[in-house]
Amino acid sequence: MAAICAMNIVAKAAVTGKVKVTTGKKYADIKAATQAGLVRGCAPFPDGVDFFGFYNGIDESEAQRYADVEITHGRIAMLSALGFLVGEQVEGSAFLFDSQVTGPAINHFQQVPATFWGLLGAFIFVIECNRVQTAWQNPFEADKLFLLKGDYTPGDYNFDPLKLSAGKDDEWLNDMKLKEVNNGRVAMVAISGMVAQELVNGLNLIPADEVLEMGKAGALEAMEAQCTGSANEAACAKAFEAAERAAVFAGSQ
Repeated sequence: MAAICAMNIVAKAAVTGKVKVTTGKKYADIKAATQAGLVRGCAPFPDGVDFFGFYNGIDESEAQRYADVEITHGRIAMLSALGFLVGEQVEGSAFLFDSQVTGPAINHFQQVPATFWGLLGAFIFVIECNRVQTAWQNPFEADKLFLLKGDYTPGDYNFDPLKLSAGKDDEWLNDMKLKEVNNGRVAMVAISGMVAQELVNGLNLIPADEVLEMGKAGALEAMEAQCTGSANEAACAKAFEAAERAAVFAGSQ
């Protein structure tokens, strides 16, 4: 998550083809890295922004690692944000382990059978092993730990099963890469907000938001008081939302 604070992307990660990183070359700060072409800023921060000083005295190989970390976290956050919304919309159905998973998404983890987590863990292990082989230097041969290969482009794992990039020119590819990074940044902020909201009110995202948007004073508080701790919070929240919607509709007639 450190890389998101810098709000930037290594320029070499935003161009197509293999790159060569100069190990040991350092930059005084984010501005120097941007001027040298190592970092590519984007609006509204064309020179990049680094509130916490992560790029002060940074080595070029470390900047390469930051870029890869940011892209990876952004991809996970995009999947997480989508999973939160989809999971809550299909809860209580056979789609989610024969209706065994209900309630806010933050409570789904402990409801999922252990077998699923075992299989998922094995799948992640295989993916990560492939990722390490593709991107990372051998720790027993490298100058220090956690170094990416010098010719590796951050985020590029040669994974495009749908061939979306086939036949596309460099300009299109570079534009899509920058969009991916920016959408990943938004997703990291979004999933943090989703988790925080559910921790505060203990209710599903969409019913709580819709009740709040309907504008009736104290509606969300009443929904929390009625549903929090009930046997099926999700069903209670949805029923409350439906009743609130009906009341608003009746009042508008």
